Amino acid sequence: MSNSSNDRSTESFFGEVISTYTRAQAIEDGVLIDTGSMAQEAGFKWPVAITTDAWADCVAWTDDDSDRQVHQDESGRLWDVLFMASHAIRTGSGSGDRLLFQLYRVPRDGRSMEAELTTLKLIVGPGDQGEPVITILLPHED
Repeated sequence: MSNSSNDRSTESFFGEVISTYTRAQAIEDGVLIDTGSMAQEAGFKWPVAITTDAWADCVAWTDDDSDRQVHQDESGRLWDVLFMASHAIRTGSGSGDRLLFQLYRVPRDGRSMEAELTTLKLIVGPGDQGEPVITILLPHED
């Protein structure tokens, strides 16, 4: 027995879903980069992904960058991001689904030799199946 006047589903309120874009599709498309097992090593229990803009700003590094600037590698830069994100969660006093955290990273600009302080944002949200997942992004990204 159905009572259509009491049907409060999302579809009945908003209408038919027009389009969806899953986290898995975003990772497959390269919009998000899965941090893999390094996130677990840094203390995360949930999957962690980084937006391509945050990756480009804080993680990306090539041998040419090391030749022009200071010697670093992507693995070490990713570790720095994940460790500082994990540290921010453990030491933060807030209880929301997002937080800002800071870390020092050498800008990938072809000339910088010193690390500069930058800010990233971390959001906890539902994954494709409703499971908790973490996304690290630049502060202005959604």
